[in-house]
Amino acid sequence: MNRFTLALLFLAVSSGFAAAQLLPPHKDNLFAYPIVLAVEDGGDYRVVDYSAQRDINDRDQVPERRVHNQYISTGVRRAQHDLVAETSAGKVPHIAVGTSRGASVIVVYIHGQGGNRRQGANDYTFGGNFNRIKNLVHSAGGLYLSPDFVDFGERGTAQISALLSIYMRASPSAKVVLACGSMGGAHCWRIARDPAMAERLGGLLLLGSMWDDGFFSSPAYKRGVPVFFGHGSRDGVFPIDTVKAFYRKVRSASPGYPIRMVRFEDGSHGLPIRMTDWRETVNWMLANAR
Repeated sequence: MNRFTLALLFLAVSSGFAAAQLLPPHKDNLFAYPIVLAVEDGGDYRVVDYSAQRDINDRDQVPERRVHNQYISTGVRRAQHDLVAETSAGKVPHIAVGTSRGASVIVVYIHGQGGNRRQGANDYTFGGNFNRIKNLVHSAGGLYLSPDFVDFGERGTAQISALLSIYMRASPSAKVVLACGSMGGAHCWRIARDPAMAERLGGLLLLGSMWDDGFFSSPAYKRGVPVFFGHGSRDGVFPIDTVKAFYRKVRSASPGYPIRMVRFEDGSHGLPIRMTDWRETVNWMLANAR
């Protein structure tokens, strides 16, 4: 490995309720959904109010560039490392936060078009939401990863899978939760088709991202891996009606399947990355993962 040294920590995590509540509270009142306008499917589908004034202008010191300080806790940077892993698919630069061995959970952010590994570790953008997930995972004795990759095709997926394989071997009991922004969803759906990876998947978060009809024949679907869609109603890249139709299709094909969707009313393409409640979603996934 090149520049691949992290503090080695261990946290034993029991199953059941403890696993369901693995991520402890962190600024929950600041990051809770503001106003729920509508609820369907017993709470699995929610429409959440979005206001640019409240959720961007009032929340950010510099809109879309720097959040107000009360939303972040930067001490987590002491557990953050910018690394390069030598893998079977080539060198994979990535940012790692937390526990490299014996991690309780592995959460991975896969960026979209125009992003990079630094996007998923930026404390100040997206309303401080990346800072929150770093703190949540670190506090739980877990590992958070934000990798670079060469493209959104097979080569990029191979790099992410190879990187995950390294960390999965070091944390054999950890479930892997993939959070996919926009085009990053292409990697998440491919990984869901890999039997070895699907065995360890704890959840798929699609944030302003795509759907995949091939999911129904995937090992991840057969294992009942939880799926979450966060989507803006004004998304101009991936139409929300198509995403909701896929959500409905999964529920119809497999009643009781662990799938949820949050519609951010009047929100645009990137908004779910800012607004999704990481703690609620990841803990729900871990409670339903097999």
